[in-house]
Amino acid sequence: MSDELQELHEHAEHAREHPDLAPVTITMAILAVLVATVSLLGHRAHTEEVILQNKVTDQWSYYQAKKIRQHTDELFADLAGVVSSKDGEGAAKLQEKARGEADRYKDDQKELEKKGHELEGEFALTNRKADRFDLGEVFLEVALVITSITMLSGRKIFWRMGMLVATLGCLIAASVCLLK
Repeated sequence: MSDELQELHEHAEHAREHPDLAPVTITMAILAVLVATVSLLGHRAHTEEVILQNKVTDQWSYYQAKKIRQHTDELFADLAGVVSSKDGEGAAKLQEKARGEADRYKDDQKELEKKGHELEGEFALTNRKADRFDLGEVFLEVALVITSITMLSGRKIFWRMGMLVATLGCLIAASVCLLK
């Protein structure tokens, strides 16, 4: 980032010698701020994306643990039903308890599955936002480079092209607000 600031300083000195290039220099400064802003938003979106991915993984692991417990209780209940015991009433109570636990886990799984899908949707949305910020940042960086060519060549066509590419970059980054 300090290289960009140094480059902007050099362009500002060049603009003093050529006052007709002052709007180009101001544009470059604005573009540098926009690049930094969109880059920061992109980094935050990627951080949120990683956190959500961990939550999704944790949620599905919890779901799987409940599924394993359900299966274990069902097996235990089936086994308790076929194994002979000296205490038939105690074995029946144990079998009933295991069946009850298995049913409870089955009910819990529906809620856990629903929450897992909700988290996956939230993760996908955050992923799309991060991608838009990244693409917007690329266009803004390209716009900054194209605009700086104006300083070297003195041809304003590069300034206009840079403004066009910058507008596209801003629209792409702003389109994050439209994602749902």
